[in-house]
Amino acid sequence: MSQVFQHDVLIIGSGAAGLSLALQLADHCSVAVLSKGTLDDGSTRWAQGGIAAVLDNEDSIESHVQDTLIAGADLCDEEAVRFTVENSKKSIDWLIKQGVPFTPNDEHNSDQPYHLTREGGHSHRRIIHAADATGLAVSNTLIDQAIHKDGLEIFTNRMAVDLITRRKLDTHGHGCVGAYALNGESEHVDVFKARFVILATGGASKVYLYTSNPDGSSGDGIAMAWRSGCRVANMEFNQFHPTCLYHPQAKSFLITEALRGEGAHLLLPNGKRFMHRFDERKELAPRDVVARAIDHEMKRLGSDCVYLDISHKPADFIKSHFPTVYERCLEYGIDITKDPIPVVPAAHYTCGGVIVDTKGQTDMPNLYAIGETSFTGLHGANRMASNSLLECLVYAESAAQDILSKLDTVPEPPYVPDWDESQVTDSDEDVVIAHNWDELRRFMWDYVGIVRTNKRLQRAKHRIDMLNKEISEYYSNYKISGDLIELRNLSVVADLIIRSALMRKESRGLHYTLDYPNLSAEPRNTLLTPDQW
Repeated sequence: MSQVFQHDVLIIGSGAAGLSLALQLADHCSVAVLSKGTLDDGSTRWAQGGIAAVLDNEDSIESHVQDTLIAGADLCDEEAVRFTVENSKKSIDWLIKQGVPFTPNDEHNSDQPYHLTREGGHSHRRIIHAADATGLAVSNTLIDQAIHKDGLEIFTNRMAVDLITRRKLDTHGHGCVGAYALNGESEHVDVFKARFVILATGGASKVYLYTSNPDGSSGDGIAMAWRSGCRVANMEFNQFHPTCLYHPQAKSFLITEALRGEGAHLLLPNGKRFMHRFDERKELAPRDVVARAIDHEMKRLGSDCVYLDISHKPADFIKSHFPTVYERCLEYGIDITKDPIPVVPAAHYTCGGVIVDTKGQTDMPNLYAIGETSFTGLHGANRMASNSLLECLVYAESAAQDILSKLDTVPEPPYVPDWDESQVTDSDEDVVIAHNWDELRRFMWDYVGIVRTNKRLQRAKHRIDMLNKEISEYYSNYKISGDLIELRNLSVVADLIIRSALMRKESRGLHYTLDYPNLSAEPRNTLLTPDQW
């Protein structure tokens, strides 16, 4: 049997963005958090490097702002960048108050209590971290706080299917009033009604064959917002992390950028360094530059990977600063205190997303998007390292304040009918979903990857148009499943990425095309508006 739930606030997603927001609201109103699987299934726990923030006396807000603007290839929104950076220390202080165990500073003559590291694109050491497992520390802390928080109800194994809007219900007004969600245990679709709905579902890097992201990164929030009438922006800017472990048994294991921040060298198979030929910053160049350089060398040499070497540093230093990487590599027979690490680029972060303001508010009243789901303007054409968790925290706080200011003005949601399954049947053709899933991710990797051409993009557009028709027909005739929901969302996101890439007639940041290798004179965002507008 389907169930109906009602809360003041519905948060879809249980990562850093969603749980931070939930914890700041639960003392003031009833809050529901939907987690796609278990509470710790999202991308947050996989973030190794840390969180960028202005914490040191030798650093400055202006320096962090300028570094971000440069990394974003002149496409960042300076207001959003400044807003985020100015609130960085406040967000870190809040995390410390929650109990996140950041690594202490081992320099006794310093007044800085926490160790700060440096990563690509940063001009100062400003990355606060918990060894090389910052995301795990943040995730575990927030989960522990959330499960003991009064006023906060957590629903695991609930996959959002679509948003419920007043327009879809054909009621007076315009706005979001809840969401339908598949209960993975009962296999029924439940109704979640709320006065405010927040999309905190993460990014869409699972649209690519090779990714550093967990399986759930299927662009659910972006696709749902788009289907409901919200604009999206800059979907062509997909960040490929330069260094993921290359090993047949290592699934999606990221080698943190902090290794390069602490002096690791990128090497060709013959042991020679190569980054100096691509950028004067060498291994500390922004991620788009490093990923393209690696991609170029692998294609030039026909090599399966390149290598990342930190073995010239003391073994004790490596083990203490990078225990997670050390232990994981050792499982595959790689001792990073002695041997270089085989690495390849992999899809890592969605820089575009649902358009929001500095409060996380989308085009639709009472619908918010925070974290990787959103487009705030912070990242521009290339996200700078360790600005992602910072964005989650800053916009969670600003969204919380905006929602609290409106609590008494937004009415209760109207009647919402149950999900209608009367016209569909059980599928005996699930192989179609698996085949389409594989095909989509392969042609996105081949045609819409690190280096693009018009011809490749047109091929991708032709394939996604055909796939979308197949998936739409399948969705209309058969009972939904988790795999079908994700495939449907990935196909929407893939189409948005391809359309955006075709519209950009230049190479900028993460979008590099052989047909337009130069920058255009006028930086501009790529804005897409749903047809119903």
